[in-house]
Amino acid sequence: MKLEFLLVLALFFALFCGAASRNVTSRPSIVNIGAVLVVNSTIGRVAKVAIEAAVDDVNSDSSVLQGSKLVLAMRDTNCSGFLGIVEAMQFMETDIIAIVGPQCSTIAHIISYLANELQVPLLSFGATDPSLSSLQFPFFVRTTQSDFFQMSAIAEIIYYYQWTQVIAIYIDDENGRNGIAALGDKLQEKRCKISYKAPFLSDATRSDIQDLLVKVALMESHVIVLHANPTIGLKVFSLANHLQMMGNGYVWIATDWLASLLDSKSPLPSKTMSTMQGVLTLRQHTADSKRKSSLVSRWSTLTKKYSTGDFRLNSYGLYAYDSVWIIARAVDAFFNNGGMISFSNDSRLHNADVGVLNLGAMSVFDGGKRLLDEIQKTDFEGVTGQVQFASDGNLIHPAYDIINVIGTGMRTIGYWSNYSGLSVFPPETFYSKPPNSSSVNDNLYSVIWPGETTEKPRGWAFPSNGKELKIVVPDRVSYQAFVSKDLNTGTVTGYCIDVFIAAVSLLPYAVQYKFIPFGNGHANPNYTQLVDMVASNVYDAAVGDIAIVANRTRLVDYTQPYIESGLVVLAPVKKRDSSAWAFLQPFSLEMWCITGVTFLIVGAVIWILEHRINDEFRGPPKQQLITIFWFSFSTLFFAHRENTVSTLGRVVLIIWLFLVLIIQSSYTASLTSILTVQQLTSPIKGIDSLRSSDEPIGYQVGSYAENYMVEELNISRSRLKALGTPDDYARALEQGPHNGGVAAVVDERPYIERFLSAECRFAIAGSEFTRSGWGFVFQRDSPLAVDMSTAILKLSENGELQRIHDKWLSTSVCSSDTTEVDSERLHLKSFWGLFLICGMTCFLAILIYFLIMLHKFIRQVPDDVTDPSAQGSSRSRRSFLSFLSFADEKEEDAKNRSKKKQIEDARNSETVDIES
Repeated sequence: MKLEFLLVLALFFALFCGAASRNVTSRPSIVNIGAVLVVNSTIGRVAKVAIEAAVDDVNSDSSVLQGSKLVLAMRDTNCSGFLGIVEAMQFMETDIIAIVGPQCSTIAHIISYLANELQVPLLSFGATDPSLSSLQFPFFVRTTQSDFFQMSAIAEIIYYYQWTQVIAIYIDDENGRNGIAALGDKLQEKRCKISYKAPFLSDATRSDIQDLLVKVALMESHVIVLHANPTIGLKVFSLANHLQMMGNGYVWIATDWLASLLDSKSPLPSKTMSTMQGVLTLRQHTADSKRKSSLVSRWSTLTKKYSTGDFRLNSYGLYAYDSVWIIARAVDAFFNNGGMISFSNDSRLHNADVGVLNLGAMSVFDGGKRLLDEIQKTDFEGVTGQVQFASDGNLIHPAYDIINVIGTGMRTIGYWSNYSGLSVFPPETFYSKPPNSSSVNDNLYSVIWPGETTEKPRGWAFPSNGKELKIVVPDRVSYQAFVSKDLNTGTVTGYCIDVFIAAVSLLPYAVQYKFIPFGNGHANPNYTQLVDMVASNVYDAAVGDIAIVANRTRLVDYTQPYIESGLVVLAPVKKRDSSAWAFLQPFSLEMWCITGVTFLIVGAVIWILEHRINDEFRGPPKQQLITIFWFSFSTLFFAHRENTVSTLGRVVLIIWLFLVLIIQSSYTASLTSILTVQQLTSPIKGIDSLRSSDEPIGYQVGSYAENYMVEELNISRSRLKALGTPDDYARALEQGPHNGGVAAVVDERPYIERFLSAECRFAIAGSEFTRSGWGFVFQRDSPLAVDMSTAILKLSENGELQRIHDKWLSTSVCSSDTTEVDSERLHLKSFWGLFLICGMTCFLAILIYFLIMLHKFIRQVPDDVTDPSAQGSSRSRRSFLSFLSFADEKEEDAKNRSKKKQIEDARNSETVDIES
């Protein structure tokens, strides 16, 4: 390999130049450029015409090179093999300053090393390998879109349609491997993956491709990405159609090779088109413009001038055309900035001892770096749109058309760009707006999928190779109504098994499976180990009473829960003795006190507001005090006889009666519960009281409750005691914590409810302190988990899930007595909002009343109260007493007194006037 590489290097340098140093003027009459492509290919034949047309267009435009002419040396090469590389370098005998190409990524990888040494820029319109980076190969300039962006678009499409696994079929070369590697990286970002890679050689026979497709057909995933070239790609479609892999349920996504073929040779023969119906493909997006329209309109003339074939323009031809213009504009800027075309020997090669290789005759383009800088500064409007390079060396605004192959042609269903994501609008319509590549805004038109259906394919199917699913089920010793194994026949039955069988029967395809019991038959198995074996591919799935726990979801996929579950506390209880003071239990002491005080306050406020205008609130002090108490407490039964007359009094009374209604209803409900329902008591009130104690706690063998209490609740493992059967539960609870038993048992609700259906001496203490459910376990990213979830939802909707529950888990009458213990008393915190509203109403009513009374008092105040000759303290005291007397006086009497005073004042005024 080392000798071959040195031979290639020697040929490249020897053909590139022959003199030690050749210098020309700063703006010569001729500028030599090269082109490396595969003429006998879909891309190559279009690129050849486009490059030659671009050279003529540049030379005919005197404003570009200002007298200099581009001279093109074109070589036809092969995308693989040593001979192809040698042929590609034969045109280098002249002083080439830039090369349009190479077309193939395979050759680009090798020539880029030589270009770095000779400092000759390579402007490749066809090498899309994403591993060709400007960092490693600074003189490699990609004038087309990298496959990195194409694979990003494909990953976005797969995520948009909610597929999780794909199969990649590709040619096993640099371009194929690196492109699929980029696809895998982008899929991983979307939590998708390539489930199977199917590479083949570029010279693979039909037999080789057929063998590969047979393997693919046996896979679960039916979403296939084909990354090939037109020759191989058409063979794949033909054989896939023969193997019935182009029908319902399949998804085929071809990279841009298919769009290039259809653009240049459409319409293809009907037989060929029939093999690719419903396929999605991508095309490098080029915005519509006058320059593009002009080139397209004269394309037929150009093909007759530069070629003998009949083919149309594709996107690679547009990029090849712009590549020549990039060189022309860069060379013009190079000359304008004083650049000169000159070549010199490389002293390192001149002194190298490489035998017969004449490396001393090789030379380097002195202005290569300078020309490369001008190329990277390119900014003009080309036939592909805005031609400008980003900081990473790629063209700005990478975008693709998404195309659906239908009938004899194709239809654009949308676009992808790294600026706006998936959209039905062209990407350039978004460039004036802020970038938004969020998948939330993704949208595409409808697709005609393989099989001529518009319904989105599921993207996978159960393998048809006769593989039987190995499903592990727990071999339970207790609570066998959920899962149990018949000792005689070895068959597995139970509630969980029936749910699974019913769900499988709703799947639109047949599933072969076999139940494999797990456990020793003497104790319940460890469910964590059971789940771990599914995660490690020992089993394909697990069916049983398996709780959905957070740390397990990191290893496996669960289906939709088919029964609700959660941890509860089981405790021993006893009948609560009836008490003569039971009627006080609904309210806490604080609630009783605040309620009583509020009664008195409201009564006093109503008395104040009604005292001056309502005869029912007047009389001797003893009678008025009795009226306040009677009115307040009679409102509790809505039996108050006194009518309210004032507006403020009625407002206060309405708010108060609403509060009384709420308090009375709550009291009645709570007292009813205490006297009729809650007849059981337990020292354990729930998980909080259990945690705060130091008493032993029981749990079911194999349950996740053990780790949950240790890891999440920080309960010492030494306090935990494993219990195997319901009899163990009852025995340990009866013995109690001081006689070798436990204070309570923590287990999942379905088990406890099953236990309580036969045991009335125990009850659930407190409420359920975790919320989860039971689901079936499948390997990570298994599409069967999604379909089973849908089937479980259907079982729930049609009532079959409830019928299975009633069949296996019907409970006896005793369970009605096992109501949860410790009905909480009603506390002030439940009613403080109502009390606050009532208090604020009373305060505002009193404030308004005081202001009204003060205003009336000032208007009707006696003269002696405002006598200026009186002392200050005496005057204030007299004013205060007068105000109290005024407030206590009946309003009618005050008005009469005021009128009488006004009449007397008028008479006195008349007497004074007569005397004067």
